[in-house]
Amino acid sequence: MHTTTHFPTAPAKGPRRLLARLADTATGLTPHSLLALVNRVAIAGIFWLSARTKVEGWFSISDSAYALFRDEYKLPLLPPELAAQMATVAEHLFPVLLVLGLCTRLSALALLGMTLVIQVFVYPDAWPTHLSWAGLLLYLAGRGAGAVSLDRMLGIR
Repeated sequence: MHTTTHFPTAPAKGPRRLLARLADTATGLTPHSLLALVNRVAIAGIFWLSARTKVEGWFSISDSAYALFRDEYKLPLLPPELAAQMATVAEHLFPVLLVLGLCTRLSALALLGMTLVIQVFVYPDAWPTHLSWAGLLLYLAGRGAGAVSLDRMLGIR
């Protein structure tokens, strides 16, 4: 009779650990993970497309974006120039993080904050649209990015 001796293996470290997490991600697809992925891409697309209307090229905020914040949005407490810069950076940064599934809860909360500001101070009659955005963002803030995400692969809860 032949017996095989099994030796305990050390926990994976470094690249082996990352590959192990990647394998777990591929096998851990659940309805939540798929829904989270769809939600992340959907809401990221909305904010990314809005961000792209505020810039010329990749790095320069357009004069029309500044005019929009100065003449139409008129946010309280923030100078229009600062508000335009903050919104443009946020609408570029947080959607990218959402698509990657990196810092998902923080990104979702930041975009939820933007959504609330838009609803309250800019377009109060657009509540059906903003409510749908809030639904996607609240799901992500509450449940996280799911298995198909850098959050999961890096072990970020």
